[in-house]
Amino acid sequence: MIQPLLIEIGVEELPAIPLLKILDDIERSWAKILEANRLLTEFEFSYTPRRLVLWHPEFPVKQPDSEEEMFGPPVQIAFKDGEPTRAAESFAQKCGVPLSEIGRGEKGGKEVLYYKKSIPGEPVEALLEEMLKTWLASMRFGKMMRWGDRREEFIRPVRWIVAMLGEKGVPLELYGVKSGNTTRVHRQLSFDPVAVDSPKAYFDVLKEGGVELFADRRRERILEGFEKIEAENGVEVGRDDELMDEVVAITEYPTPLMGGFDESFLKLPPEVIMTSMKEHQRYFPVFKEGVLHNAFVVVSNAKTDDFSQVIAGNERVLKPRLADAMFFYENDLKRGLDPEGLKNIVFMDGLGTMFDKSVRESEIATGLADLYADLLEDETGRERGEIKALAERASLLAKADLLSEMVYEFTELQGIMGYYYAKAQGEDDLVAVAIRDQYLPEGEESELPEHLFAALVALAYKLDNLMALFSVGKIPTGSRDPFALRRAAAGIVRIVTHFGIPFDITAMIDRFKGEYVPFDTALLEAFFDERFYKALDANPSIVTAVLASGERDICEIVRKVEALRNITDSDEFKTVFTTFKRVANISKDLDLEGDLTVDPSLFEKEEEKTLWQAFLEVTGREYPDYETRLDALFSLKPQLDRFFDHVMVNVEDENLRRNRRNLVGSVYRAFREIADIKEISV
Repeated sequence: MIQPLLIEIGVEELPAIPLLKILDDIERSWAKILEANRLLTEFEFSYTPRRLVLWHPEFPVKQPDSEEEMFGPPVQIAFKDGEPTRAAESFAQKCGVPLSEIGRGEKGGKEVLYYKKSIPGEPVEALLEEMLKTWLASMRFGKMMRWGDRREEFIRPVRWIVAMLGEKGVPLELYGVKSGNTTRVHRQLSFDPVAVDSPKAYFDVLKEGGVELFADRRRERILEGFEKIEAENGVEVGRDDELMDEVVAITEYPTPLMGGFDESFLKLPPEVIMTSMKEHQRYFPVFKEGVLHNAFVVVSNAKTDDFSQVIAGNERVLKPRLADAMFFYENDLKRGLDPEGLKNIVFMDGLGTMFDKSVRESEIATGLADLYADLLEDETGRERGEIKALAERASLLAKADLLSEMVYEFTELQGIMGYYYAKAQGEDDLVAVAIRDQYLPEGEESELPEHLFAALVALAYKLDNLMALFSVGKIPTGSRDPFALRRAAAGIVRIVTHFGIPFDITAMIDRFKGEYVPFDTALLEAFFDERFYKALDANPSIVTAVLASGERDICEIVRKVEALRNITDSDEFKTVFTTFKRVANISKDLDLEGDLTVDPSLFEKEEEKTLWQAFLEVTGREYPDYETRLDALFSLKPQLDRFFDHVMVNVEDENLRRNRRNLVGSVYRAFREIADIKEISV
C-alpha cells in the first residue's frame, strides 16, 4: 500500500551559510537511509529558515518482505551415520526452525545445510523515528548547540515536528519534542500553531500563511522583484549568486525593495560600498548606466502591504556603516601606502616578516621583468630598466594596504584598496593595477591579471608562497592545504598559459631558490606536476606521458598534452597504438640520451630501408604544431608493421642487432621528444 509521507522538522532560525554548505549532503544522507531500510522512493527536500521538510508523494506503509539465505555446515559434518550432529542442531536453532525444515544446498563446491528465511517487512511507523534520528545526526553543520537538559546536539533547537503518512499522524519523538499535527506560519500573521489534517492541507496552510516552502520559487520571486524595480526605476540590480543563495535561505516570503543612501558616499571606491552592503546588510548593489548608483535593494521577509518603514529602517542602518567606511578611507588616504609597518607583522615562523616577504617578492618580480623584458617593452612601451624598477616598486608596496583601516575591516578588499591608495598617491598605473591583481586568479573561474606586468607581480607572490613554505616544511598532505599552495601552483599554470610566456619550472625554481634556506626542490617540482592532472582535461596517462618526456616548460606541456589528447581521442587510435606500444617495448633498455647511430650499409631487408627513408623524411620536415608532428610520426605505422613482420630484431649478429634496435629506438626517441608513448593507456 502507498501513501504520501510528509515530515517537517520545525526549528529556530537556521544560519544560512552552514545550511547551504551541506544541502547536497542532507539529501544524499536521507537517500542512503531510505536505501538501507529498503524504502527508497522519490522525494523532495525543502527548507526555510524555520523548517526542514521531506515530501514523498508516494511512500510504502511498510517495508517489502525479504528473504535471507542461510548456509550451514557441510552435510558430511552435519550428519554422522545418518544421525544429526551438534553442528546440524545448532544451525537449525540459529534458523529458528526444526531440523526437519532445513534443506540442502551447494556452497564452495560442497553440499551444505541450507535454509531460506522469510523476513516480513516492518511497518513505517516502527522505523521512522530511528530513521529521522539518524538523518538529523548526519547533518554536521560545524558548530552545534545543546538546549535544555538535552544531550543531543543540533544546529538550532527543535520546536515542533509534523509526521504524516497519508492523513494519519505518525507518533515519534526527537530531541524531546513529540510529533503532532500543527505547523507554524509567517510570524507576522500568527505566532500560534496551525493544525493540518493532511499533507495537502499542510501545503495550503503554508501558502495562505505567507510561507513559500520551495527555495526555487523564493528565488523566482526575488528575481521577478528585481525586474520590476529595474523597469520602474531605469536601473540594473547587481546579481550575486552567493548572496542570492543566502537571501533565499533566510527568507520565507521574500520581497525585494529599493532604498537609497546619500550621494556623497559615492566618493568611496565602489568595491567598498558593495562589500559593506553585502557583508553587513545582505543588500544588492544598484547600477545606473553601468555605474554604481546611490541605491540598494534589500530583500525583506516582511508580510505587509506597506513597506515604507522597512525601507526607511534599512536606510537608517546603512548610513552609519557607510560613514564608518568613509572615515576609514579618508584616514588611509592621509597615511598613504608605506611598507615600513610590515616589519612589525610576522609572516611565518622561519620566514621573517611581511616586509621580508615583500622584499623576496620584489627580487622575484624584478628577475621575471628582466626575463620577459622584450615582451614587456612591446606591451608597455617602457624600457627594461624602468620596467624592473616598477616591478620592484609594485612588489614592495603590494602588501602595504594590510596596514590600512579599510582592509582591517574588510579583509577581502586587500589588493583592491592598495590599488586605490596607490592611484591616490600618484603611483604609476602599472604599479597600481599590479597591486590590485596580485592575488589573481583566486580560483578556477576567477579573473586573471589585467596585463603581463601585473601577471609578473602575481607570479612573484605565488612563487614566494610556494618556495618559502616548502623551504620550512609546510607542504600540503592529503586533503590538507591550509596555505592554499595548490591554488597558488594552479594559478601559476593559468597565468602562464593565458599569457603564453615561456616558464620552465625547473629553471624558475633554480633561479630564485637562493632567496630561501636550502630545501628539496624536487618535491616542489613534483607538486607542480600534480597540478597538471587537475588543470588539464585529459586522460591522466597522457599527462604522465608528456611529463615523462622531460618537458618542464608549462606552455609546452599544455600544448603537448592537448595535441596528444586530440590524437588519442580518435576512433582509430587504438589500432594504430598497438604498433607503437611495440616500438616502446623494444626500446625500453636503450639509452635514448646516448648514441643511436643507424648505419644504412648494414640493412639486409627492404623493410629496413623503407622504414629508415620514411623516418628521415618525417623527421626532416618542419611542423606548425605538435599535433601535426605527431600525426606524421604515427603515419609510420605501415612501414613499422612491415618491418616487424619481416625483420628479426634480436639476431645473433651483434652489429646487425644493434643497428636494428637503434632504428626502432630512433622512432621511439622522436616520439619521446613530445611524449613517452609507453606511458599511454587507452
